[in-house]
Amino acid sequence: MLNFFKKIFSLLKRIITMLFKLFLILAISGTIILLIARLITAIHSSGRVYSVEDAPQDRVAVVFGAGLWRDGTPTPVLRDRVKTAVDLYFQGKVEKLLMSGDNRTPDYDEPSAMKNYAISLGIPEEDIVLDFAGRRTYDTCYRAKEIFGLDSAILVTQEFHLSRALYLCERLGVDSTGVSADQRYYLKRSRFFWNTRETLATATALWDVHITRPLPVLGEFEPIFTEE
Repeated sequence: MLNFFKKIFSLLKRIITMLFKLFLILAISGTIILLIARLITAIHSSGRVYSVEDAPQDRVAVVFGAGLWRDGTPTPVLRDRVKTAVDLYFQGKVEKLLMSGDNRTPDYDEPSAMKNYAISLGIPEEDIVLDFAGRRTYDTCYRAKEIFGLDSAILVTQEFHLSRALYLCERLGVDSTGVSADQRYYLKRSRFFWNTRETLATATALWDVHITRPLPVLGEFEPIFTEE
């Protein structure tokens, strides 16, 4: 009986060792894949990110949603994105601002909050276009081309997000440059969280744009410019 239990214990030990090695291999492989995804988008965006002052001219700046407070007003990160786009507008870099965000429920309306903040900073309402179905970066880039008829744009978001946004928009038919919306110092824990999430989101983005090509919420064609 003692020998029997020794054999069972030895077998369990070998199984646990094998499972641990398998877990370690999968964890290392997964980490490498995630880092390669970030590297791909970083290389692609190299030389495409500008300051407001140095940005090339384009007709539209695309502003990506970034969350609202409970009272429906933009978070500091989103305010920085809108303010950066406003600066581009007043420096004559763009003619229109495309505010793209999430509005899947009546009480959560990112585009309208972005619009109201931009108007408070002096942007004419007629130069603001709202995209209420920009639930993800992929959706925003897809709809910029297929719904709003953009062939090129300046993308406005924080630097940690710009590489993915530029990669997606380029692959979805929107020739893009980026302007960083880092207008303040962000807490280290916030930056760590954003970059961790961005690493996972970047791998998903490459899967979406190269493998599955999911259809976002679409609708009627609403070109921002109709004279062409």
